[in-house]
Amino acid sequence: MAPFNFLQSLPNILSDSIYKHICSIMEVLESFIQLCSDTTAMAFPKPYLVLCSVLTLLSLNHCPSHVSAKVYMVVMEDDPVVSYKASRKGAMRGEEAQKYKEMATTKHDVFLESFLTVGSYKKLYSYTHLLNGFAVHANSEKAARILSGAKGVRLIQEDVKMAKMTTYTPKYIGASGVWPLLGGAENSGDGIVIGMIDTGIDPKNPSFASFSDQTKQPPPSFKGMCRSGDRFPPDSCNGKIVGARWFGRAAQATGEFNATIHYASPYDPDGHGSHTASTAAGNFHTPAISRGYNFGYASGMAPGARLAIYKAAYPFGGYMSDVIAAVDQAVEDGVDVISLSIAPSSVSPGPAAFLNLLETQLLLATKAGVSVVQAVGNGGPDASSVVSFSPWITSVAASTTDRKYNKTIVAGNGQSFSCGGLSPPTPGETMYPLALADDVSAANWTDGSNGCQDPKVFIRSLVQGKVIVCMIVSSNYYEGNSIEGIIGTIQKIGAAGVVIIDRYSGDVDYEYQPIFPTVVPSAMVVDGVDVMNLMEYYENNTARDGDGTVITFGATVRILEGRRASYSGERPEVADYSSRGPNIENSQMQLADVLKPNVMAPGNHIWGAWSPTSDSLPEVQGESYAILSGTSMSTPHVAGVVALIKQRHPKWSPAMIMSAIMTTADVTDRSGRPLMARRDVGGVLPATPFDMGAGAINAARALDPGLVFDASYREYLQFLCAVPGVDEAAVRRAVGASCPSSRARWCSDLNAPSVTVASLVGSRRVDRRVWSVGAENETYMAYVRAPDGVAVRVSPDEFTVAPGETATLRIMLNTTAPGNAFSFGEVVLRGDKKHSVRIPLAVYPAAVLSGQ
Repeated sequence: MAPFNFLQSLPNILSDSIYKHICSIMEVLESFIQLCSDTTAMAFPKPYLVLCSVLTLLSLNHCPSHVSAKVYMVVMEDDPVVSYKASRKGAMRGEEAQKYKEMATTKHDVFLESFLTVGSYKKLYSYTHLLNGFAVHANSEKAARILSGAKGVRLIQEDVKMAKMTTYTPKYIGASGVWPLLGGAENSGDGIVIGMIDTGIDPKNPSFASFSDQTKQPPPSFKGMCRSGDRFPPDSCNGKIVGARWFGRAAQATGEFNATIHYASPYDPDGHGSHTASTAAGNFHTPAISRGYNFGYASGMAPGARLAIYKAAYPFGGYMSDVIAAVDQAVEDGVDVISLSIAPSSVSPGPAAFLNLLETQLLLATKAGVSVVQAVGNGGPDASSVVSFSPWITSVAASTTDRKYNKTIVAGNGQSFSCGGLSPPTPGETMYPLALADDVSAANWTDGSNGCQDPKVFIRSLVQGKVIVCMIVSSNYYEGNSIEGIIGTIQKIGAAGVVIIDRYSGDVDYEYQPIFPTVVPSAMVVDGVDVMNLMEYYENNTARDGDGTVITFGATVRILEGRRASYSGERPEVADYSSRGPNIENSQMQLADVLKPNVMAPGNHIWGAWSPTSDSLPEVQGESYAILSGTSMSTPHVAGVVALIKQRHPKWSPAMIMSAIMTTADVTDRSGRPLMARRDVGGVLPATPFDMGAGAINAARALDPGLVFDASYREYLQFLCAVPGVDEAAVRRAVGASCPSSRARWCSDLNAPSVTVASLVGSRRVDRRVWSVGAENETYMAYVRAPDGVAVRVSPDEFTVAPGETATLRIMLNTTAPGNAFSFGEVVLRGDKKHSVRIPLAVYPAAVLSGQ
């Protein structure tokens, strides 16, 4: 047997265990193999060369391959710009900072050249502002092992995929009520820059037109720039948009980025980024026109704020290394708020979710004074489905609003059926014949009307002037663009309209399904009983011959207007898709003493700007506005409110702003009824803090909260050092700082505007400090609603605090009846000047200590 054939047959000759053992030691010998390839031209003894051949063939041709091109993010021990210790004048700025960035970047290049073979890697980014490190695309995992053991490397993490979490709402959450306090709608948010890290922006959308007041200048603290490119001309940064860049090197390295459809510029190929940007800070009173109809006038939450665009996500999602580059640049540019409607698609491995590279970078952003708002995820209603974990991030859940689009079908027998559908009515007062799609399809078509997806199956002479009944399987609603396909078919065959029903006469949960405007009169019957009554009316008035072929279509209907919104005044409900707590510490799903989500905002059926070139939603392709749902939509609502608070209170820290939003949120409606949360199969139950966080955002009260909780960077370090399973070395690797000398015993010791205890064994003392931000002395009294199985005592239960002064509260928790689940309560501090500060409690009463 030839040597080469013998080597190729080794996997068949050797037992699995022996062969796997040989393969398992190949990593150790890889450096030897590399030496073989590097020294083939040198004179070595023949046995040496034979060994080289054997090992190389085993490694490359037979053993499980370790050669896999991946992106790695590497953090160095050296300081970034924001914490460079050699600077004695505070934070480096201007030329000094630029020189340090250039020096750090050069050091990264030299470092890589020293350890990796030329051609085996490509550096994608140098991170220099919040982190000192780089992202590198390496041809093998060996590079990661080499770099992780190199002197000067603090942390290395493999890149992970990020996912998107996909106007009347300013009034609904109280934002428009505070605009007069800030100089009117067009000045609300003035001087504040919101950094949108998303899929980019369409600069031609009316929501981002230049300000009418041309004297308005970007805040002098903002130093960003506008990168022009494909569909993003130099004049795109027009005063409303003050900066724009794009980040896609990891997406390019993986091969997913296609410049033809994804655009190598800040232009939004998807629509998602334009939608979120318009929700946060779109211009005031902009007509939201879609399919030729004005659905109302849209405004962002902070219409006077500026937008800085950092495109780091695409229709296929994105990569953490690109997002980290975007965050680093945004903070360096001087944004005030970061809005992130994207998040990792899974929990990162490691001792704690709080220590993944993005979470710790966002901690450094808050340390720099930037408020970070992130979508909590669209994994609901499953428990522990949140994908935004850390206490320094404001994580946002999604709710409904009271805006409804009501549509009605009127039948010839006088019956009316409530429907869904953003469409025009059938013309005039005329009643139109009703025809089931199968009854106007060619008899030789094997699948009847084919779900109304193909115009060719219909008999044109029979469909003219009729309203066609098309069937869907509502459990597969929207799958494969079926609704869009139906609308397109009806338009092509020249029917008067379409009625869509469930094939099995079931209910269609239309309120929680994607909707879009149509130019064809259309209606979806949402109630199963109505479906049966409509079809009974149809059959009773349809004459058939002996073969079942229709002779006379006697049933008639009218489809009424469905594009005008009504406002019911109903309380918001937590959307079923909104991710739920309890929060987790790590990929082993151990529970954390951190409340997530933090707050809830409107996210269901939200109008916003759209990119006309996007094919992400074919049904609105070519349009400039679309209606979407998701925590992606709720997040910019909160980012906009943060901008309003920051304008009103420019010296408040990110923690103080989060506190103001949480402690003033609504947990009941105007009549005092508790807010509710959607569950599986349409069920509705009272909402808990794991559904809605502290409650539904109330912008008006958030600007005047009375008391706030604050937390410093040092206190966040204490929190990290108290996480179970996390040692000081892990903290230092993640954030480049050691644990403070005074250590927190529990994660619940963090001075947060909530109290979460994942395992209460016996008792626990929780201390909180509050700062008065009121205008005068105020006396507060503490009112407690204790969680089931827990006794709660607050001391002092009454205190007076002057403006700018602090007060310390001690909350004692005692298990009285152990249970097998979390229970919920609250501490409400009610002031005599009408302030009300609510602190949600989420406690798992695990055990009672003997003698307690």
